[in-house]
Amino acid sequence: MLSKRIIPCLDVHAGRVVKGVNFIDIRDAGDPVQMAKAFNEAGADELVFLDITASAHERSIMSDVVAKTAEEVFIPLTVGGGIRTVEDFRNMLKNGADKISVNTAALKNPTLISEAAEKFGSQCVVCAIDAKLRDDKSGWDVYLNGGRVNTGRDLLEWVYEIERLGAGEILLTSMDTDGTKDGYDLPATRAVSDIVNIPVIASGGAGQMSHFKDVLTVGGADAVLVASIFHYGDYTVQDVKDYFIKENIPVRV
Repeated sequence: MLSKRIIPCLDVHAGRVVKGVNFIDIRDAGDPVQMAKAFNEAGADELVFLDITASAHERSIMSDVVAKTAEEVFIPLTVGGGIRTVEDFRNMLKNGADKISVNTAALKNPTLISEAAEKFGSQCVVCAIDAKLRDDKSGWDVYLNGGRVNTGRDLLEWVYEIERLGAGEILLTSMDTDGTKDGYDLPATRAVSDIVNIPVIASGGAGQMSHFKDVLTVGGADAVLVASIFHYGDYTVQDVKDYFIKENIPVRV
């Protein structure tokens, strides 16, 4: 079994790392460059940097912050938010990103996925998805613009298309569990993991150690994205790795 990855996430707004609950109630959590450096030194496997309002405000991601962050980390860095064209991919890769995350732009123009995969390789293309359970519990809808707009698109239909178009990974965020610390969305994660053959990164809801084990085993995820419990000092990367070792979950030591 491949090692399971622990990936801290830096949600950035106006040059600062922030964290909210259910995509609202945003609070300041620190400086992105310094936090990235700390996570690199703490032994994180990868790092995700998301400019959470770039797409909604139709502006470009903050290239200077990305470049400064890339200078401080020596682990794979995924960058997303406001990526709309293949040229945006190229610019972020030049600024030091290893992978590019697309969400809103991919929904509006799915060929962006295949064009980027053809130019830079599938391993570079991460498709982020913000999903929410429908009121009638019949499945999950996909949202864009940072969870502001319901596309009415079915989650499972979208992930199937994403893989077909050539994406290398899926970053799945549950809007129902995001920031709650009540655990990851196991049904949604399992449903996605069961129908794709590319890695699934689970995001939204980690609050205690058992939540990681649950989403990697019951949920079938390949990696966990973590924000709140790291940002506010509940646990460290090493705490999680020690727990994985204790629970016989393969992890990079």
